[in-house]
Amino acid sequence: MTIREIAERINAAVYAEPDQIDEEMTGAFGSDMMSDVLAFAENRDVLLTGLLNPQIVRTAHMQDMRCIIIVRGKTATEEIKRLAAENHIALLETQLTMYEASGKLYEGGLGR
Repeated sequence: MTIREIAERINAAVYAEPDQIDEEMTGAFGSDMMSDVLAFAENRDVLLTGLLNPQIVRTAHMQDMRCIIIVRGKTATEEIKRLAAENHIALLETQLTMYEASGKLYEGGLGR
């Protein structure tokens, strides 16, 4: 599933470079605890989180994740947007809860 398809499926705002939007994603991991992401996320391209601090970008970068989805209608700060752009990580924002977004992505074939 591409970042474009992910954004459409969860009705998300997208902050990404044009060359990122059609990049294929294969798996996802959802958590607000970055220690869990570091410990348990393997071979995942997408991070779903409701956490809003720069650590989400640093964690995603360390795990080679290429997309962060911020859930629950939260809005990324300019610092988070800047860090994501600097690290070539697409940033999406959705009104859906983590549970709803995860379900829609799984239903669409992400991570199967």
